[in-house]
Amino acid sequence: MSSLSGDWWDAIDDVDAAIIDGYQSGFPVEQRPFDRIGDELGIDGDDACERVARLADLGIVRRFGAVLNPPVIGSSTLAAVQAPDDRFDEIADVVNGYRQVNHNYARDHDWNMWFVVTAGSRETRDEILAEIERRTGCRVLELPMLTDYYIDLEFPVVNADRFARESLENRTDASATRISEEATGDLSAFDADLLLAIQDGFPLSETPYREIADDLEADVDAVLEAIERLKSNGCIKRIGCVINHVVTGFDANCMVVWDVPDDELDERGERAGGLPSVTLCYHRPRRPELDWPYNLFTMIHGRDAAAVEAKIDELASEHLPVDHERLYSTETLKQTGARYDEILPS
Repeated sequence: MSSLSGDWWDAIDDVDAAIIDGYQSGFPVEQRPFDRIGDELGIDGDDACERVARLADLGIVRRFGAVLNPPVIGSSTLAAVQAPDDRFDEIADVVNGYRQVNHNYARDHDWNMWFVVTAGSRETRDEILAEIERRTGCRVLELPMLTDYYIDLEFPVVNADRFARESLENRTDASATRISEEATGDLSAFDADLLLAIQDGFPLSETPYREIADDLEADVDAVLEAIERLKSNGCIKRIGCVINHVVTGFDANCMVVWDVPDDELDERGERAGGLPSVTLCYHRPRRPELDWPYNLFTMIHGRDAAAVEAKIDELASEHLPVDHERLYSTETLKQTGARYDEILPS
């Protein structure tokens, strides 16, 4: 179990804690947003900005800015390979060498390397997967998201919770949202340029939107209007501090894959996704030709492996009484924001 007496905990005060847990979303879209945050916290705006910068330097805030929505903007898929132990590092280097690979984790399973490819188009995404197969000699298990039941990695971390949202009692809102592999955001050329400009995060300054506007040689009001528009159409999921959950102790993370009867999938997916402890819940395709029968994926993030295991037991007995496998992450091989080398306006 990760201890709350670690360096990260000792390095923050109550105001820092309020920023960490209170501004993972809802960051103001206005010319001087940190002034608003400062007013809410009883500090100066420049102090609020400096605190976020310091939390980023400490590694508690992994990135500050917009969390983009890959299935709406471009094309994204989860993928896996079976990397031989004696070639594992070599294959990880190949996979991680692609800018469009934004997450890569080692997991305790025959399919032992799991990564996400996010690109501006499905064509580019599929080319990358084909290249990885060719360069590594490993068959790629490709698992695009087909239905989103619940996805939300925003949860409080300045607490003694053993698993995500343990201290929260209310169910979350979960519903079946179909994801089209052919979907593209209804983007203007300016919106596409803006998304490319912010994909790595916002500038950490008291006037981040003005700096973004200057980089685009645009008016700041046009940037503010576009940000609001991109939030409304789902291209931007939230704006705020993206927390490094491993640094804050949530390192006992398990992806569980379930073989749910197709006619029960939505009912059981919504039920599981509505549980506070479930941070991710979605439908991905079966791949029987690769001996992959599973169609529902859930994630539970925790500090205590035993507590996470107990929540999975509860899921299996009360909500998903079907065949399943538990894939614990054993190492983070790469973790960055999603990258788009190009975005094609529709």
